[in-house]
Parts: sequence; structure tokens; C-alpha cells
Amino acid sequence: MKRVFNIFFLIIFFSFLFISCKKDNKNPVPYVYVSFYLNISSTLYIDLASVGGWENLTGGYRGVVVYREASDQFVAFDRACPYDWQTDSAYVSVEPSGLVIKCKSCGSEYLIIDGSVVKGPATYPLKQYNTSFDGLTLHVYN
Repeated sequence: MKRVFNIFFLIIFFSFLFISCKKDNKNPVPYVYVSFYLNISSTLYIDLASVGGWENLTGGYRGVVVYREASDQFVAFDRACPYDWQTDSAYVSVEPSGLVIKCKSCGSEYLIIDGSVVKGPATYPLKQYNTSFDGLTLHVYN
């Protein structure tokens, strides 16, 4: 009976230890309410008219970059670099290749299709916003 109790105790102990050591994967960029609509057929957003196009927009914490993945799919990321988001100069910009988004401050690079880290020192991906597209209007929101 004592052996069963000891095994039970060890299972509980290691369970709590495992749970308490779990990393917090929450993106450090502060939450900012985002909800805006873009008329994609407008001449204001001509770069979003074709697949592979992107646009820097106001909103979010340091701005929002929107990328057109496919004819009916868009992704949107906050331009604040998660590595050093408190520094004014820590914002990301799309590189000339159109495939990578880079922070000029720390040098971190992210894939434009999903915001994942390609090159550090950043360990968190870009903060992503939801998108929905009805064929004419793009809604970016959180």
C-alpha cells in the first residue's frame, strides 16, 4: 500500500512540476483592438490586387502589414517586432524579395506567409490578425 502511495505521490508531483514549468507562448506585443475594412478593388490598395502583393497600413500596435497569399486568402501581421516591441525603432518591413519581413532594429526575419521566425534573435512569431474576404472587401480584425 505504501508503494502505491509513493508512486501516486510521484505522479502528482511530476505533473505539477511539468505544468508549472510550461513556457508561456503568449506573444509579447500588447493587445490593440483592430477592425477595419479594405475595398480591394479600390485604387488605394492596388498592391493587394494581385497574389503576392502586400501593403503597410495604419492600425494595430505599430501598424499592420497585409499580404495576399492567394486570390481569396490574406494574412495580416502587426509591424511591431516581438523581440523588442517597446523600442520605437523595432518595427518590421517587407524586404524587396517580398518573401521576408525584417526588423531593421534587431535584424530578426519572418516569413511573410505565416509570420514565423526565419532568423533571430526573435523567438516569437509576428502577432497575427484575423482576415476574412468576401470577394470585394477584406476585413482585418482580432
